[in-house]
Amino acid sequence: MKIDNNPVEIEAMAAFRRHDNKEGQRLQEEFLKLFHESVQCGEEFCPCSVSCKYHGCCVECVVIHRGHDDHLPHCMQDMDSYVFDGAR
Repeated sequence: MKIDNNPVEIEAMAAFRRHDNKEGQRLQEEFLKLFHESVQCGEEFCPCSVSCKYHGCCVECVVIHRGHDDHLPHCMQDMDSYVFDGAR
């Protein structure tokens, strides 16, 4: 499964922008269903190449980094730069 620039999630955001919240929510649920199915099949989505206790547990990792005022884990900073540098 492709997460970044996923066509289902892109269409969900387009629906939200059209104020079609029902369709946007339906598409987000579809996206998350596909994600959970992929995880159950053993697919990994953690962007970090460092082996640590929190590998694959992105929520916990982000909370830890926010807790010591590091904003985002290093593996997510490229994504952050992508968004804020206007690449979209």
